[in-house]
Parts: sequence; C-alpha cells; structure tokens
Amino acid sequence: MSKRILPPRRFIKPTFECLIEKKRDGGEFTQEEIRYIIDSTLDGDLPEHQLSALLMAIYFQQMSAQETAELTEEMMLSGEVIDLSHIAKPKIDKYSTGGVGDKTSLVLVPLAMASGVVVPMMCGNEHDYIINTLTKLSAVPGFKDELSIEDFVNQLGKIGGAIVKQDEGLAPAVAKFYQMRKATGTIPSLPLITGSVLSKKLAEGSEGLVIDVKWGNGSFIKDLEQAKQLARSMTRVGRSMKRRCVALVTDMNQPLGDTVGTALELKEAIQLLKGEGPEDLQELVLKLGMEIVRLAGVAGSTLSAKQTVQRHLTDSSALEKLKDLIKAQGGDASYIDNPEKFGEAKHIRKLPAPKRGYVHTINAAMIARGVRILGAGKISPKGKIDYAVGVSEIRKVATQVKQGEPLMMIHYNDESKLEQALEYFKSAYRLAPKRPTPPPLVVERVA
Repeated sequence: MSKRILPPRRFIKPTFECLIEKKRDGGEFTQEEIRYIIDSTLDGDLPEHQLSALLMAIYFQQMSAQETAELTEEMMLSGEVIDLSHIAKPKIDKYSTGGVGDKTSLVLVPLAMASGVVVPMMCGNEHDYIINTLTKLSAVPGFKDELSIEDFVNQLGKIGGAIVKQDEGLAPAVAKFYQMRKATGTIPSLPLITGSVLSKKLAEGSEGLVIDVKWGNGSFIKDLEQAKQLARSMTRVGRSMKRRCVALVTDMNQPLGDTVGTALELKEAIQLLKGEGPEDLQELVLKLGMEIVRLAGVAGSTLSAKQTVQRHLTDSSALEKLKDLIKAQGGDASYIDNPEKFGEAKHIRKLPAPKRGYVHTINAAMIARGVRILGAGKISPKGKIDYAVGVSEIRKVATQVKQGEPLMMIHYNDESKLEQALEYFKSAYRLAPKRPTPPPLVVERVA
C-alpha cells in the first residue's frame, strides 16, 4: 500500500498575547513559535512591553531542554554564521560567565594556539562591574579590538587565534534580547543565558567550547546549584547541536589571582605565560587548558594534556603566540617583553587590616566596584580608562594578618576617587579569629 504524502503543515501565526499566556502557564513553545518570536523581535514587530513580558514569563517558567536547544539554533541562524571548515586545525573557543580578576582568557588563547588549536574568540557584554578581556588588552598601545569577519577569518588561518569584539552581524537576536533582559532583571535566566552564549559562540565557527561557569559574590550567579544547572544546560544543548562541550563550575567568592585592574591584570597574565604567577590562577589555567587540548583531540590522556599545557607555559611558546596575536591586531608587542612599559600609578598605598585575624570572607564584587571608581573601567560610555590603577597583593581567604598589615595594595592617581573607592575596599573584607576552610576553586566538571 502506498503511503499518503501529506502537505507540509502551515504555521498559523499566534498573537503575542497567546504566546505570553502559553509560557506564563508553563506551556512549551514549538520550533515554529520560537522562530516567529526571534523573527518578530528582529523585525521590530514584537512590541517592547510584550517582549519584556515574554522574557519575564520565561524567567519564571523556564524552558525545556528541547526549547532551549531550538532557541539557541534560531538565535544562531538570526544572522551570519562563519564557516571555518577550510581551516584544518581543530577550532575550540573558551567562554567564562565573568569574574573579578579573571584574566584566564589572556593566557588560554595563546596557550591553545601554541598547542595547535585555533581559537575564534569574540567577546560580548559583561556584567557592569567586570572589566572584560578586551579592556585589559586595550592597555597595549595600538591594539585593535574590531575586525571585519573577513579579516577575522584570515587572521585565524594565519596565526590560529583572535580576540575581538562580537560582530553585530552574528546572532543579532542576542543583542535585542540582552537589552531587554538587562532592563527587566531577567539576566540570570538559565535558558536565555544558554541560548545567548552558545548561539554567538557557534556562529563564530567553533567546533567545541570550554565553559567556565563562575558562582559566588563576584559573579552574577550567586547560587552554586544554579551555576551547576547552567553548566548542565550549556553542555546538554551544545551536544544536541553536535558540538563538543565541557564546563567547569568554579568559585568566584574572592578575586582570581593577586590583581584586579587593566594593565595590572595583563602583567599578571604575562607572568602566567612564563610559568609563574599566583597558585589559584595557575590551577585554573592548567585545568581549563587541559580541557581545551583534550576537547581538540591534541592530547588524548589526562597526563598528556597536563604535560602539553605545562610545556607551552614554560618554553615561551604560548608567550610568543600572545605577541603574534597583539601584532596581528596592531598592538605594540614590545610591552609583552617589557611589562614595565605599561607604567605605574602615581600613588600606591596599603589597605590596613583593622584587627588581627584570618581573612574569613571577601566580597569580590565590592573590590571590582572600587577598582572601577579608581578609573580602571569605563563608568560611562564617554569615560576614559586609567590603565595603571587597580589593586594588587590581594590577601586571600584563610590568610592570617596582623593589625595594620596590608589586605591589599591600592594603585591610584586621583585622590578624590580614592576616598570613594576605599569605602568599597574596606567593606569587602571580613576578618575572624578562627581560620576558615579555603573554598575549592573547581567545584564540578560537567561533560
């Protein structure tokens, strides 16, 4: 018996009110409905007040794994998708949800390049108080953070890596959603984060992604269980889209490394690329680096991955790749060989411990906000960045201090800004008579 062939089902466009009510009541969107929402957002047909209501409904009712995967795909297809298939080497990117003092991308991109992995990194919006990777790289004179897609692809083929601003032609639906999420307090929505991040990363041409999901007072994700759920959501959707994906859930209840700033963090990254630097930063770079080379297939075993990462951090090959990247994007690579060229702030003073004890907790976000007040990040779009300011020699949780000993060193140029910043720095530390147990840096691996 011949099978009757049915004509394709015609999609009947629902009203936006019906879509809002459907999600409000816990219903699941079909792929056609998600595509309709994305297209209507891009075309301007979906009014802002209804988009905000829709995002709020998603925030409270969540989305299923299938819905999230379809949202990710439709967001990715809302703009151009870069084809890197002509580049034979594995294409793996790294993404972090953002953290205070997180300069790992400055180390991991050249490290992966030295290991034979192509890294197509485009950087998007960060939380208000986070100083992003491109702001840190802008401390290098001449460095260009914008490339056309053609130049971006050519640079990847030539040197194996690039760190640039997110191209507006890639996943444009993400920017529309992000503006409204920011205005409506729905930034922490797990399906919306998943769709936003993965759609942009996959549009770059990445074959795989290593994700650093941070949780704690220095991250926009304050709850550990929520961070674990996000890691699972992102790896699950990545796999459903035929991409290799690994996530580490890491602690952000204190700054990462010993510095927070722009040039100060870049100097610390250079230390890491010489096989030196603070222990927590070394640990995280090693673990994330191992995930990158294993995901790329460059190293098979855990031991081989560890040896590969350690070799490139000590033989200067990763440091040379950072110089190659900076040169390719118009920067003066002599600053990498001679970090003292970055210059120093006019004044350096300590933040004295108010009493004897152990560092019990540190509010990383407070430190970041204080550093921004000093001028390390743009507080307004027209503001200028002071590359020399920030904090260094940060005393970490479980460290013992005597009264008057420095909890950190403050680098500043403007006395009037210092007084305001000091209020944040003083509020960031809590001391206690008993030594607390230091938190684990890597909480969970999700693959």
